[in-house]
Amino acid sequence: MVSTLSHIREIERVGMGAVSPRDAPVVQSWLRCLNDYKLDPTIAQEAYIVPELKLREHREQAEELIRIGRSGLETLFNQIAEQNYVLLLSDARGVTVDFMGDPTFDNQLRRAGLYLGSEWSENRAGTCAVGACLVSGEPVIIHQDDHFDTSHIGLTCTAAPIFDTLGSLTAVLDISQLRSPTAKASQQLALHLVASTTRRIELANLMTRTRNDWVLRLARSPEFLDVDPDAAIALDGSGRITGMTHGGFGALARAMDLGGLSTRDVLGQSISQVFDIDVDDLPRFMRGRPNGERLLRARNGLVLFASAIAPAVNLRSPATPEPRVPRALRDLSRGDAAMERMLARAAKLAAKNIPILIQGETGSGKEYLARAIHDGCGGEGNFVAVNCAAVPEHLIESELFGYTPGAFTGASQKGKRGLIEEANGGTLFLDEIGDMPLALQSRLLRVLSENEVQPVGALKARPVRLRVLSASHRDLAELVKEGRFRQDLYYRLNAATLALPALREREDLGWLIDQLLSRIEKENGEIYRIDKAARAALSGYDWPGNLRELSNALRVAAALSEGGLIDLDCLPEHLFAESTTDTSQDDDDLRQALRNCGNNVSALARRLGVDRSTIHRRLKRLN
Repeated sequence: MVSTLSHIREIERVGMGAVSPRDAPVVQSWLRCLNDYKLDPTIAQEAYIVPELKLREHREQAEELIRIGRSGLETLFNQIAEQNYVLLLSDARGVTVDFMGDPTFDNQLRRAGLYLGSEWSENRAGTCAVGACLVSGEPVIIHQDDHFDTSHIGLTCTAAPIFDTLGSLTAVLDISQLRSPTAKASQQLALHLVASTTRRIELANLMTRTRNDWVLRLARSPEFLDVDPDAAIALDGSGRITGMTHGGFGALARAMDLGGLSTRDVLGQSISQVFDIDVDDLPRFMRGRPNGERLLRARNGLVLFASAIAPAVNLRSPATPEPRVPRALRDLSRGDAAMERMLARAAKLAAKNIPILIQGETGSGKEYLARAIHDGCGGEGNFVAVNCAAVPEHLIESELFGYTPGAFTGASQKGKRGLIEEANGGTLFLDEIGDMPLALQSRLLRVLSENEVQPVGALKARPVRLRVLSASHRDLAELVKEGRFRQDLYYRLNAATLALPALREREDLGWLIDQLLSRIEKENGEIYRIDKAARAALSGYDWPGNLRELSNALRVAAALSEGGLIDLDCLPEHLFAESTTDTSQDDDDLRQALRNCGNNVSALARRLGVDRSTIHRRLKRLN
């Protein structure tokens, strides 16, 4: 054991800026003791035991945690008792509210502070495992002369934090010895045991407090999924994350590339923002299926095993239920405000047989939205898509309306059923309706007004019942003014309008990238990862071709990747070809406009007539 004098001198050297070979948590704690708490390493402090009345208050406040954790604490103590460890459970103020130790050594343990009622806050006791853990929120070993106070340098202490379901550090579990081997490495097993126990206590606490929520247990291997999972999260009836085992989930979050987020940041998010599932998928993760088949994919591609536990009372909706958006529509967005508003509107329209005009730039996903509306209204009948700009003008009539045998030169002798009839009982989606010839617009109007279709060469019309969705990237109202689109057809198609935002305006671009990449993975049978630089390049590009361009870029990148890693070299060259000279003046104008608004983004957005998110995205690109 080191001498008291050499220990004091080492602390003083660290305080003067000397480099120390000790672990970073120890050095950081020493500096807090010197600089923040103004503790003097030359003055030894006896262990402090709070008065009986004060201890009773601390224990009463921690009563439920003590009760919930009792089984885990007893199991741990049975594992370590023969090695002369004592077990301390301290509250968030560092006071020991539960204690297990050999009563034979009561007097020695009490003098050392390894006893019920001892206070191990860092500002009182100096560097110690409980205090350092309370400050850092991380498991820690404070071994012998790692301690700041010379009266504690014979002890070895190992501690891990316990968080409540909302991410607040609520307690610390510590196991300590009066005497131990000199090597600090001797305590690594102790660290593992303490961390494992705190994980189980957090799980027991989550299960106790979330009886009316779903609980999803997560593990990296299937063997201990139902008995000792790595982490667990609680979900309300709408699929929002209401709580979690923060210690365990934090470790998984780092493996899921969520390292920039604290576990608290995940609270309130939809489960589908973190994993590739929805609340409606939870029943398939319940017991009854082999553990090895209950697989869950995180947004970054990490595969985990999952086990779902249904609520004790099945509360499927919050107190003020949100409008039900069918999953087919929900799956088109993850958090973009403009998309969420549009999809909520689409969900209401999907329940009614109302003609809808979808407007948006080429490649922005108009057909995806149309198909989701069809699926969201029950999906009965066929979904038939017609690109009016892609079908040659001389064929579009026969394609749409069909024809009788021998109706014209070159016609099939069997005749042909038109696409409008193929959509009977379902949905007809007319993409790029603005490119439909005027002559055919009159015939389409008759279909919509009379609910009947007459094939080319037929003498009688046939009844049809269908939903008509149309889309265009062009301004149909302007085409009406120019006489290139029938006004009566425009009003017939435009009972309701849905506007799709361009990809460059969306706040959920990262999620869209992951979704498209996931589809490519399924097609290719491979797993791909995007490094930070490549993801930044994808996020910073303006995407004039929208989703179609993004999908093509990712397909190229996947084909060029080595070992599934997509880096900058894998991305198409045109993503980097934009000239900054054309935008520099606009950028300066934006900065000046922001200054003129007192650096108030909301005021600038109102002045420009755009959403605040548009300003934030532009500023982010300007750093």
